[in-house]
Amino acid sequence: MARLGLGTGIGWRPEIARHIEELPGLDWVEVVAENICPGHLPDSLLRLRERGTAVVPHGVSLGLGGPERPDPGRLAALAERAGALGAPLVTEHIAFVRAGGPLTASPRLEAGHLLPVPRTRDALDVLCENVRIAQDALPVPLALENIAALISWPGEELTEGQFLTELVERTGVGLLIDVANLHTNAVNRGEDPSAVLDTLPWQALAYVHVAGGVERDGVWHDSHAHPVTGPVLDVLAELCARTEPPGVLLERDEDFPAPAELAGELDAIRAVLTAARAARTARTGRTGRTGVRAPAVRNAASPPDSGTNVDAGANTGVNGGAHTAADADADRATPVVPAETVTAAAEAAGLAASVAAGAAAATGDARRADTAPPSATNDRRPATRSGTSTGTDDATGSGTTASAAGTTGTGTATTSGTTARTGTTAGSATSAGTGTTSATTGAPTTGAGATTSAAVPAGTGTTAPSPGGRSAPTATDAARLRLAVAQTALLSSLVAGTPAPDGFDRTRLGVQSRALVRKRAGVIAKVAPELPRILGPRFRAEFAGYARNRPITGGYRQDALSFAEHVLGPAGPRLEPAVRRRLDRWWRERSRPSPPLRHRIAGLLRAGLRRAPGRPEPQTPQPGERGRQG
Repeated sequence: MARLGLGTGIGWRPEIARHIEELPGLDWVEVVAENICPGHLPDSLLRLRERGTAVVPHGVSLGLGGPERPDPGRLAALAERAGALGAPLVTEHIAFVRAGGPLTASPRLEAGHLLPVPRTRDALDVLCENVRIAQDALPVPLALENIAALISWPGEELTEGQFLTELVERTGVGLLIDVANLHTNAVNRGEDPSAVLDTLPWQALAYVHVAGGVERDGVWHDSHAHPVTGPVLDVLAELCARTEPPGVLLERDEDFPAPAELAGELDAIRAVLTAARAARTARTGRTGRTGVRAPAVRNAASPPDSGTNVDAGANTGVNGGAHTAADADADRATPVVPAETVTAAAEAAGLAASVAAGAAAATGDARRADTAPPSATNDRRPATRSGTSTGTDDATGSGTTASAAGTTGTGTATTSGTTARTGTTAGSATSAGTGTTSATTGAPTTGAGATTSAAVPAGTGTTAPSPGGRSAPTATDAARLRLAVAQTALLSSLVAGTPAPDGFDRTRLGVQSRALVRKRAGVIAKVAPELPRILGPRFRAEFAGYARNRPITGGYRQDALSFAEHVLGPAGPRLEPAVRRRLDRWWRERSRPSPPLRHRIAGLLRAGLRRAPGRPEPQTPQPGERGRQG
């Protein structure tokens, strides 16, 4: 089945909606899923859809990398938006966005930001199970984005490429590769983008993000508020040298430039794509092949390797980067096949089939998505819904199959029957999670970074009935608890001022904490724009003092009210009488359970006038207008 070609697109934002409609050569847009209402889509999005422009919802709040299973309400909302937009797929992030709660018996904490997941076996097991739950709930394929990070987790067991590759093998999820995030992690964490690109399973690529950033506090911030830089375009060029991306999208969230500048950045992206395409064509013309290696197939009956992890790049089918002597031997033993053959096989077996099926379903096509040929890479959602499943999650007649989902930490395939739905791996290292509790917030504060090696029998991720009739805890449940303790300790240190967990760079934690406060202040300025107008230039400094040790507990609107109450209280700054009166009036009007009396009287008067004899009936606003007003 042909790959779904998205082309070149841009992130749709209401501030630049009109300019987006006028951009030449625009193929598609991506919209933040949480910022739209399915029943009241903005007129601009409706017009784009009428023109045949694809719209992809991009979620930011699922927190699939967190310890808890995805919230059914959030999944239902994302599914509803995918249906309303006729989207061919939906995308989210490999990140956690909240912590605390029942698993740790501590207050719920919201990050207001995408935070990195530790690249450990525990985190991977939990993420894989969460992804499968999300796939089951969504009507179209799911792709996940790699995120940018200012901090690194201690004791990580996998590289970025290994983590993403195994995630794809175990779930069949697609990948949204953000090249700006790869550049950010190169600057902040010393991770080589080329090494990551060399190991990715390109058949799972859904599309690519490109965005700008800025250096601040000695680190690179993926701001989405600055022009795209040359190094980011260089990473895009490296990606395009390895594969033809189905789509590339420009992200811009703040400080929007003139339309001509946005068009120029899109043209720069197109130029990179065109140059890479020409280079691939030239290589094919000279040699009749592009040097892409056929993926190495491991013998399922072979014994596991020794304790070290096998380079995930051995299974990517992409030839790139420096080779060792062992790599050279593998090159001589592995036949080189034409790139067209590898690409066609990958497209037939990978995410492309699922994405195209999602596009057909969104437009009412009744053809079954499961007509795609079986694949070594799992389908986008498991075929089995019971507590156990075959290792590949594909529908097979035998009920048993060798699979990457049941692999050991070294990457060798298993040969025995069914494996757990969670894909728990044998011989995996697990993170220990004991810790003390903060007297202020109840959040664990120490001991989150320790790791121990624990052999977990394959298949123990299934839920087995205990003698008392209750479901016994699973291996993934234990991993969830350890992950919850570690992530709660980290987030508590970032937003509530508790001690930093062991093993983290305290300077970087301070940079991350200040970045979270800046982002939170920006959101409050949008949710309650009166506050910056009332307080003037002191708004951000006062908010930083308020938010330093006060986490978000009740949403951003409640956060705005709490900030105003803090400024007006004894611990607040000295305010001019006129400023204090305006702020006090604002807080009183919005903190009441019902509108002020004068507002209710005005409403009654307006209603009486509308019912007065001889007055025409008011016109009901159209859904699009109602959406703009809301």
